[in-house]
Amino acid sequence: MSGNVWRIAVWSTLLLMGVNPAVAQKPPYDVFPEAKPPYYRVRYEASDEPAKLIFSANYTIWIPPSVETLRGVVVHQHGCGEGSCKSGLTGAFDLHWQALAKKHDCALLAPSYEQPQDADCQMWCDPRNGSSEAFQRCLVDLGKQSGHPELATVPWALWGHSGGGHWAGGMVLIHPERVAAAWLRSGVPLLEANPDRPSIKAHTLPEVALGVPMMCNPGTKEGVTVKDGRFAGVWPANEKFFSAVRSRGGLIAVAVDPLSAHECGNQRYLAIPWLDACLTARLPKSMGDELRPMPTDSAWLAEPTGTQAILGEKFEGDPLTRSWLPSQRIAQLWMQYVKDTQIEDSTPPPAPTNVRVEGNRIQWDAEADLQSGLAKFVIKRDGQPLATVPEQGKNPYGRPIFQNLQYSDTPTQPLVPMVYEDATATPDQKHTYEVIAVNTVGLESQPTSSQNN
Repeated sequence: MSGNVWRIAVWSTLLLMGVNPAVAQKPPYDVFPEAKPPYYRVRYEASDEPAKLIFSANYTIWIPPSVETLRGVVVHQHGCGEGSCKSGLTGAFDLHWQALAKKHDCALLAPSYEQPQDADCQMWCDPRNGSSEAFQRCLVDLGKQSGHPELATVPWALWGHSGGGHWAGGMVLIHPERVAAAWLRSGVPLLEANPDRPSIKAHTLPEVALGVPMMCNPGTKEGVTVKDGRFAGVWPANEKFFSAVRSRGGLIAVAVDPLSAHECGNQRYLAIPWLDACLTARLPKSMGDELRPMPTDSAWLAEPTGTQAILGEKFEGDPLTRSWLPSQRIAQLWMQYVKDTQIEDSTPPPAPTNVRVEGNRIQWDAEADLQSGLAKFVIKRDGQPLATVPEQGKNPYGRPIFQNLQYSDTPTQPLVPMVYEDATATPDQKHTYEVIAVNTVGLESQPTSSQNN
């Protein structure tokens, strides 16, 4: 069946189900944080043209204010279904992912595809069905909005969850020259047809894609140790994809989350350092140059579902059956992660900035710790502890964090503000306030202080 015929058949099936994929969606897709600089947003209506995206889509981007010329784009791609698609509306506002992007002079982009719950997710998570074209179009349009036309041509670092992992892996396979690295959480593209899932089209594996670092990141309850249930097929699909890529020399690894099923858990504490290492190695030194080859002379190897990694040159056996880890540091983090996800950090977070007080209202700005993010802030008044903000971060899937977390690894709405109202302050009395950032391993920043106006 040709692509267009198959596409029309899917469209017709959706209409018979009472789902019109070309109709603009009602809530939850119309509620999202306002996009004022350094945030920008474009939205495209659904299309009924062949090879175009049949769902409406929002693309929100954050651009570090201090960056004159962008070097790349970090993409945070949600998974399938209305809940996951809705979560994409806050992805660009995540302070921890912004820290990664800022370090490398990159933008942070979060798509949100307006997929009806009962519609076929393949119509966006397979990039050949219009989402690749829409994604590249948004980079051009957001580049014009933001005054960064280089967005249209810079490399991509891709993170994807579930259907987003399918999308990110698919983008590696069809645009390998643009992708610096790809993290595939609980989802991978198919390299051979699956008779049980005829709607999922197989990809081919080009030679150039073998040089793109990829990490498969399933939860152990997705078929590794728990063999039944809704997501039991995730690991077999990951295993096939890993074996196909690695057997040809591809730079691919597996990091099994030992605590989770399909939820994202604590994966960001390995994903962000891993992407950091890949971006450091691969981003071009000069604008317009090609991605640099990933260094391979210091690689470590590990059994895909094991817990130990060793220096590649010391491994005795077939290295093309083992996960490929780019360095000793990443191998050490990987070993911690696959054991209990409790990756350590010995560095404190950056101190808050711009602490200001108006009446009894304290506000501040802060950046996340690259290694461990932000858990909370401690407020002191006149040198004495006053409050923590929030009193308890919310994350049912992993470490509590300041912005709270949804299933697809994005902040909850409404976004948590950096503000505290001191209801016990004495009227007309000046106080000195200090704000301290605390990362998710409990390390505190230096305090930043201010006085009442």
